[in-house]
Amino acid sequence: MAGIAHLSDIHFGAHDPKIVAATEAWLQARQPDLVIVSGDFTQRARLGQFRAASAYINRLRAAGHRLLVVPGNHDVPLYDVVRRFAAPLRRYKRFISSDLCPWFENDEIAVLGINTARSLTIKDGRINHEQIALMKRRFAAVSPTKTRILVTHHPLFAMPIGKGGELSEAVGRHEEAVQGACEAGVHLALAGHFHRTYAEAARKMAEKAGSALIIQAGTATSTRLRNAEPQSFNWLQVRRNDRCALQVVAWNGTSFQDGDRVAFEFDGRQWNAHKGAGA
Repeated sequence: MAGIAHLSDIHFGAHDPKIVAATEAWLQARQPDLVIVSGDFTQRARLGQFRAASAYINRLRAAGHRLLVVPGNHDVPLYDVVRRFAAPLRRYKRFISSDLCPWFENDEIAVLGINTARSLTIKDGRINHEQIALMKRRFAAVSPTKTRILVTHHPLFAMPIGKGGELSEAVGRHEEAVQGACEAGVHLALAGHFHRTYAEAARKMAEKAGSALIIQAGTATSTRLRNAEPQSFNWLQVRRNDRCALQVVAWNGTSFQDGDRVAFEFDGRQWNAHKGAGA
C-alpha cells in the first residue's frame, strides 16, 4: 500500500507559520511514500515569497521526503507584466523545481504532474496538446497493476465551488484533456485551486468522463480561506488500482487532526465510496 500526502495552495506570503510547521511535524510522523504539492506555492510570485516556499520545500527534502510538485496560477506574476509574459515561471523553476512535468514511479504507483498555469488565463488553467500526448505516452509504459495518478493545479472538470451548487469553469481544452486521461487509463486525478476538499467519481460528474476518481485538496497553510473550510490536506492510501482510502487532515486551531476515513472501490466502471471502511 502506498501512502500519499496531497497538499495544495500553500500560498507563502499569505500563510500561517504555525500551520506550516504543523504540516512538517505531521509529515515527519507519518512518513508518506510521496508528498504531492499541487500548486500555488506563493501568494503573488514575489521573490521573498518564493524564497520562503523554497526553504519549506528544502526542509521537507532534507527530512527525507520524496516530493512531486507542480506550479499554480499564483506562481505566475500578476502585476509584473513584463515578467508575466516574458518569463512567467522563471522564479518557480529557480526556487521550486525546473521540471514542469515531474514523474514518480515505484512498485505500486505511477504519478505524472502537468503544469496548467498560463500567462494569459490569469486565474484559469489550460492543458496543451503536447501535455496530453505526454500523459498518454508516459502512462502507456506503466504496468496495468499500478495505480496511475495525474496531478494538476486546476481540476480537469467543472467543480462545485459554493453552497448554491454553482460550478467553476473547467480547465482549458477540458474535453481533450479528459479524453486523454481516459486513454491513458488514469485512476486518480488530484488537483487544488479552489481551497475546497472534494472527492467524486468522474463518471458521476460528466458524461464520457472516464473512470477516474477526482480528488481535490483544500489549502494546506493559507490564511485565505473559502467556504469556511479550515486549512487541510489529503492523506491517501492506495492499494492496487482499484482501492483507495481518503482522509482529510484538517487544522483544528492547534494541530492537524485526521478526519473520517472514506474508502473507494472501483467496480470495473466507476469508483464507489464506503465511509469508515479500510482500503
